Amino acid sequence: MANTYTQLHNHVVFATKYREAFIHSGWQEELHKYITGIVQNYEHKMLKINSMSDHVHLLIGMRPHQSLSSLIQTVKSESTKWIKDQNGCNGFAWQAGFGAFSHSKDQLSGVILYIEHQKEHHRVETFREEYIRILKESGVEFDEKYIFHDRFDNCY
Repeated sequence: MANTYTQLHNHVVFATKYREAFIHSGWQEELHKYITGIVQNYEHKMLKINSMSDHVHLLIGMRPHQSLSSLIQTVKSESTKWIKDQNGCNGFAWQAGFGAFSHSKDQLSGVILYIEHQKEHHRVETFREEYIRILKESGVEFDEKYIFHDRFDNCY
């Protein structure tokens, strides 16, 4: 759209279903490339991507022509197909929902470093602890009982 000027940077976090360790280190880098390709195909810019065995962090420079929800829905859907087809993980799924946190340009280098150093962070902090900390630091109101669903949540 003519005369539209934006600077939209989003740190996005989402987990595997039940936070199971599905993301294998043997194909993790290929998953990152695949997700980056999806983001770029929709004319956004992947500034940084990294993952652990149970979750992914993305830092995306967004263009305003697509909503973040639409993009992440596409990323999750297409990457699920890729994981199942390429890696034989027929039971793979992403957990419903995601966290998204906006950042100004002067914060990007810090967010990039944070995403790069996931292994170090998770030596001292679980993903659940990390996610709740990020929500609190970002001032996002939430109810802990709705953040994650465990495999046996519906069992009595």
